[in-house]
Amino acid sequence: MTGTAGSFVDMTEARPETRLLVLQPSPLGPPARLGEWLAAAGATLELVRPYAGERVPTDSSAWGGVICLGGEMGAMDDDEHPWLAEVRALLADAVRRSVPLLGVCLGAQLLAAATGGRVERAAEGPEVGPMPIVRRDASIGDELLGKLPLTPLVLQFHIDEVVTLPPGAVHLAASPRCENQAFRVGEVAWGVQGHIETTPELVLEWELDDPEVAAHARPGSFDPEHLRLEHEDIEHAWRPVAGRFVELACEPASVVGRRLPLTSI
Repeated sequence: MTGTAGSFVDMTEARPETRLLVLQPSPLGPPARLGEWLAAAGATLELVRPYAGERVPTDSSAWGGVICLGGEMGAMDDDEHPWLAEVRALLADAVRRSVPLLGVCLGAQLLAAATGGRVERAAEGPEVGPMPIVRRDASIGDELLGKLPLTPLVLQFHIDEVVTLPPGAVHLAASPRCENQAFRVGEVAWGVQGHIETTPELVLEWELDDPEVAAHARPGSFDPEHLRLEHEDIEHAWRPVAGRFVELACEPASVVGRRLPLTSI
């Protein structure tokens, strides 16, 4: 299930304003459908796999936007995965430069940790399986998530959570077991705790890879037909978000900033 740079990238035809850097922290966490949606929206994706020894850039300004995907490790597991510090530094650089950024699951946790938030083991235990999250009022008018359904579906598979948002972050969505399901840091950096990129086949691979965590899902969550139908709902909600992210990657940050709602947490 591992993605490769060749799956998405043709640098000879890339337009600088639509080049996206995609960080894949785990061989079990490829861009999958999210990569397909971004490419279909006109983006050229450059995939970097730090777990395979590929170098994490230090400067985010070479890309129109940055995507950071999920993985089985913790956001601060630097002893086992020293490159996590480099990923956090890059995410902080993107926030500082107002380069559009989307972190998914571990990517959201890394974004929080990189900008002053705190990530710990989830107090309510693992959150696993397809389930809705609930938008907060602050999401109204948000440039990326403002047009989502009120309770968009995501695929959960995590044992850690963002327990404290970074200073000044805007809380955008919650779930009964995990308060910080979506948030924005600065002008154009978003974290989403649930997975939006998965396929049913990938989720079944995760179930086999980590049955202890998978056991926390509701009965029937990993039924193939159930997963297929739930992934149709996920695509309906989140594919437009991928398209909007590509649009933001083409816009100067100053233009986006002027349109952001005046919301405080």
